[in-house]
Amino acid sequence: MSADFFQTDCKEPSRNDKQFGICDDQDGAKAYTDITDNTKWIAKVTNEKEIAVSFTAIDNCIIVHKEKTTNKESSCDGMLTFNDSLFLVELKVQRKDWIPDAKQQLENTIKLIVENHNFSNFRYKKAYACNKKHPSFHTLEASEKKSFFDKTGFRLDIQAEIVVR
Repeated sequence: MSADFFQTDCKEPSRNDKQFGICDDQDGAKAYTDITDNTKWIAKVTNEKEIAVSFTAIDNCIIVHKEKTTNKESSCDGMLTFNDSLFLVELKVQRKDWIPDAKQQLENTIKLIVENHNFSNFRYKKAYACNKKHPSFHTLEASEKKSFFDKTGFRLDIQAEIVVR
């Protein structure tokens, strides 16, 4: 089953705020951006140059079923697109053992996008695992980052601040 991750009703109008948050109310609804209530933010987007950035909700919005089943594919919460950049974002609000699950969701989303799109026009591709309970940068082994990049073509960051450049 094909899915369009770029031309979809799940894509919000682009925004150029210097700072905004990405939220997931953890209620089965799709993720969204917000500029008014930073207590809801799981990831903070810093956009000092006020670049036009589009957020597209993926989980609970772009539904892809596993082949020959009605089971939903696991996917990350959303993506940011701007200029020649594609940033995938997985949002978590948990204390322990969250990184492997976040990585798996990001990897699976990348696989689904690759199956449905040619995104070679994106020069910068990053995958962010963000956790409200652990907002600071989490150190990953260089080998783990390299393995993720070799497998997906995306750089992996474990932190709750996403800087748009």
